[in-house]
Amino acid sequence: MQGKTKLTVVASAVTAALAAVGLGACVEAQQGPQSQMTFFVTSVGMGKGADLGGLAGADQHCQKLAAAVGAGNRIWHAYLSTSATGGAPEVNAIDRIGRGPWQNAKGVVIATDILNLHGNNNITKQTNLTEKGAVVNGRGDTPNMHDMLTGSQRNGLAFPPDRDMTCGNWTKSGSDGAAMLGHSDRQGLTDDEVARSWNSSHASRGGCSQDALKSTGGAGLFYCFAVN
Repeated sequence: MQGKTKLTVVASAVTAALAAVGLGACVEAQQGPQSQMTFFVTSVGMGKGADLGGLAGADQHCQKLAAAVGAGNRIWHAYLSTSATGGAPEVNAIDRIGRGPWQNAKGVVIATDILNLHGNNNITKQTNLTEKGAVVNGRGDTPNMHDMLTGSQRNGLAFPPDRDMTCGNWTKSGSDGAAMLGHSDRQGLTDDEVARSWNSSHASRGGCSQDALKSTGGAGLFYCFAVN
């Protein structure tokens, strides 16, 4: 009888362990590979050009997209700077995104820390993925969507207050204003440092509307980073 009892106990333990493994696998499958993601390009813009509802609206968009693919358990911020205005100080994109490291939806590390991100990082067309793990259309694709809203200089800092490169701190969608853009595919009309910049290549032309952004190869997309 003791032998049967021991066998029963062992069998129950094995069954419980297998059930736990199965449950873990099920949870992982539900979460998807993006559950460990800490960086992505928005798969869609907000539809109003560079009017993102300010930083709060952009952050909310990041959070919503991340949650849709199982990565909503992190705090997400948009990589955007704002200009000093009305007595409020400027906000630097570099100060909003945590310390890293950051990896895309496929688990590839795009930067180990702040210095690496703004230096010799691993951002390419193939690693600059959306939250769904898709490659963003770049130069040579139809339509080209490589212009990323950043409002930032190449070091991740905001522009001086006399240069509005944020479309009114992400509240404009008309024919006035401009936003600094980066190239998600690191390619441009020329093969130089400016054209290869992921965060500060050129300003939008013709204003801040959706059509203005499209005219130079954009769709109102931007970068999202997990702060924690």
